[in-house]
This record gives sequence, structure tokens and C-alpha cells, in this order.
Amino acid sequence: MITYKDAGVDVERGYEAVRRMKQHVAATFDENVLGGLGSFGGFYSIENENVEKPVLVAGTDGVGTKLKLAFLMDKHDTVGIDCVAMCVNDVVCQGAKPLIFLDYIATGYLDPAKVEQIVAGVADGCRQAGCALIGGETAEMPDFYPEGEYDLAGFTVGLVGREKSISGERVAEGDVLVGMASSGVHSNGYSLVRKLVLTADRDLNAPVEAFGGKSWGETLLTPTKIYVKPALAACKACDVHGIAHITGGGFIENIPRILPDGLSAQIERGTWPVLPVFTELVKLGGLGDRQAYNTFNMGVGMIFAVKAEEADKLIATLEAQGEKAYRIGRVAKTGEDGERLVLL
Repeated sequence: MITYKDAGVDVERGYEAVRRMKQHVAATFDENVLGGLGSFGGFYSIENENVEKPVLVAGTDGVGTKLKLAFLMDKHDTVGIDCVAMCVNDVVCQGAKPLIFLDYIATGYLDPAKVEQIVAGVADGCRQAGCALIGGETAEMPDFYPEGEYDLAGFTVGLVGREKSISGERVAEGDVLVGMASSGVHSNGYSLVRKLVLTADRDLNAPVEAFGGKSWGETLLTPTKIYVKPALAACKACDVHGIAHITGGGFIENIPRILPDGLSAQIERGTWPVLPVFTELVKLGGLGDRQAYNTFNMGVGMIFAVKAEEADKLIATLEAQGEKAYRIGRVAKTGEDGERLVLL
């Protein structure tokens, strides 16, 4: 007789993984979570949310090839934060408060201890974002992934009042662009990052002076900053016209996503500190400005568009939340060249 275990799937390891993750998942629950982990679906009540004309906003994303560095460093307790950040930061761009999160972990061989580390990171991210981890899927798929590797993705749902939702349609000529500092490379551009760093034979574990003694590995695995709480505070205090999450495609792809037709963003370089990791990556690859700003966040992870008279108030609000914020540009009419983003 050939068993499921003989085929490469050990259900006992799966049960052990669930037992290990339960305490981490429970730590994200609030009074709106109905039931516990293990049901076919997760329940979350919205009756306590005082929202007029409520609208659900959903987002999904993964960590991408940043995971390859986690495998090389054998460090798995922070990529879950990245997973949450990539989803909730997108949703909050629409003015929505993330309520729930679900994760998906797939691997060729299920290691309960490693899965616990991953889920602990997801739970940490959920607590930072103020949302509940109400379910997920952990799939053991033999022969599908190389040994020691896995994939990680997530899904979130947020809530916003229809009249308070943010789409970017109110962004106007003369609006000021305010950027919030990033924590590092976040979770985009890692195929290029790995190519640059590994091709140059950089030791991932050796201290790097430019990084204050941190190694390449530690610096590149710095978790993506979760902007939910400061962004929601900004939306409450100020009349925010648009919010852009600087993810894959960097400045050049993401800022135009919130601009109405006929408008462009003029970005004033030098108005914020570019993090050392980007300076080093640019040097390693000999990257031009256009490529760098089309790949990386360059030290700014989220950008707000507001009226000029609101900019100081917005910056003060973000700084009161412990964030670093900068005036980095403005919105103008698109020039004859049709460029939606201009680097000054």
C-alpha cells in the first residue's frame, strides 16, 4: 500500500504546523472576530464599524523573490511582515482601514518550525496594521518547489465610507506631493537586487560600513514598512486627494496611477535623503536615474497628493505618528513630451 506520506505529504506535520501557529494568529484577534482558527471560513463582524455607506476594498500580493534572500540567510521571521505590508499598504491608498488578512504558504516539504516563523511574521504585520489574521492555507506540494523553498502570498479586505474613499480623481494641478520615508528596498526589485549583489560576489553576512555595520543580508531583509496607521491618521486630519504606494515600477509607474489625464508629477530630487542601500545598488549596477526610479522606492515608500495649503499640516500629522515626511514635488500639467513623471 502506498500512503499519502509515501507520496510526500505528511498530514501530521501539517497538524503540528497549525498547533504552532495558533498562538500567533490568536494574538491578532479583536472583538469583531467570531470563532477561532480551523473553520472552513473566517468570520468578522463589521457591525461595530461606524462607517456611512460602507465600501469593501480588497487587495492581494506576495513577497516575490525577496524570499530567495530569506532562503540564503535562513531567516524566515520577517517575510510575513513583508507579505502583510504589500497588501495593506495598497488598500490604505484608497482610504480604507484593513480589517482582515489571509495568508497562503506553499512548499515542497512542510517544516512546522519554519512555518511557525513565517506565520509569526504575518501576525506581527497584522498587529502593526491593526487587522485580524482570520485564516489561510498552508500547502505541502511535493516536487513543486526546490528543497528548502516556499512561496508566500496574502489577501486583505478593508473598509471605507464611499464619500471618504480615495481614488486620485481629485488630484489637481498645483497639488503638493508629500513622501513618507521607506525602511529600505521593501519587497520590490529583488530580481535586480539579487543579480547586482550576488554577481558582485558580495558577502551577505559581512558588515558593510555604508549600512552602519549591518550586512547586505540584514539590510536587504529589512521588513517593508507598514503605513496603515499614519496614512489613516493623515486621511482623518487632512483633505487627501491621492495616495500612491511605491512598489514594483518605482516612482515612474506608481505615481501616475493616481493622476488624472493631462497631469504629471514633478519630483524634486534632493528633497529627501536617499537611503545608502540605494546608493550602493546604483553603484553596483551603474544604473541611470530612469532605471533606478523605475525599479526602487529610493527612500520614499508612500506619497500623498494634497492642496499646497494642506502640506504642512500633513507633514506634521505624519511626524506625530513617528514617520519622516518630506515635500518632494508637485502636480503640473503634462508637457508636450507626454511624460507623466518628471525628475528634476
